[in-house]
Amino acid sequence: MARGDRGKDSLKRSKGAGRRRREVYVFTEGKETEPSYFDIIADEKNCVRKDPGLQVVLHIQERNRKSHRKPLDLVEKAARLKREVTREAKRAKLKSAMMPQVWCVFDHDKYPYLAEAMKQAKEAGVEVAFSHPCFEVWRLAHYRPVSGMFSGVCGEAAKRLPFAPGSRDAENPKVVLPHQVLKRFQKAKDNAEQMNAQHGPHVAKIDRDPYTDMHVFVEEALGISSY
Repeated sequence: MARGDRGKDSLKRSKGAGRRRREVYVFTEGKETEPSYFDIIADEKNCVRKDPGLQVVLHIQERNRKSHRKPLDLVEKAARLKREVTREAKRAKLKSAMMPQVWCVFDHDKYPYLAEAMKQAKEAGVEVAFSHPCFEVWRLAHYRPVSGMFSGVCGEAAKRLPFAPGSRDAENPKVVLPHQVLKRFQKAKDNAEQMNAQHGPHVAKIDRDPYTDMHVFVEEALGISSY
C-alpha cells in the first residue's frame, strides 16, 4: 500500500486494536520514476510479504514537489521527520517490528555533496537506498546483468533500457509500468548483487560504479520477498 504524505493520526492507528502495522516514509529524488515504481510494488495485489501478519504502509513524501529534491535537501527533511515519528512511536509504545522507518532514495548523478548527505543521514538514523549512476540501473537489472562504468552519467544507463521506439514503454520512459518490473524481482536482486560484488568493502558506497541497493529497501523497509 503506497500513500502520499503522512496523516497526523498515522502512528495512532498503528497502535489500535492490536493490529500489527508499520509506517514507512520515503523521500525520493525522482518525482516520477521512483514513485511510480513504489506504487506498483507496494500494491498488495502485486507483492508477497515476508511477514503476512505485518501490514506495511508506505508514505511517499512530497511527491508533487518540483524543487529541493537533491540528496542533502531530502536528508534534512527526512531527519526532521525521523525525530517526529520516533517521538510519537515511543509515546505509543510501539513494538520494534512496528517502529516507523524513514528512508531517502537518491542517486549519484554527479551530485557534489553525496558524502555529506550520507554522513547526515547516518547521524540522524535515516536509511538511504542509493544507486550509481541513478535509479535506472535498478530498472535495468530487472532485464539483464549490468556491467561497465557509468561515471555518474544517468543517461548512459537509461539508454540501455530495452524500450523499443514507438512502444508504450518509450512513450514516457520516466514512468515505470507494471510489466517492466512484476515477476522480475528475484532476477533484479540477483543482477544487483552480482553487480555490487565487484566492489571491495574498502570502496565507499558513493564511489561504487555501477551500484544499487534498492533490493535492500524492498526487502527491509517494505518487507517484500517478491513481486
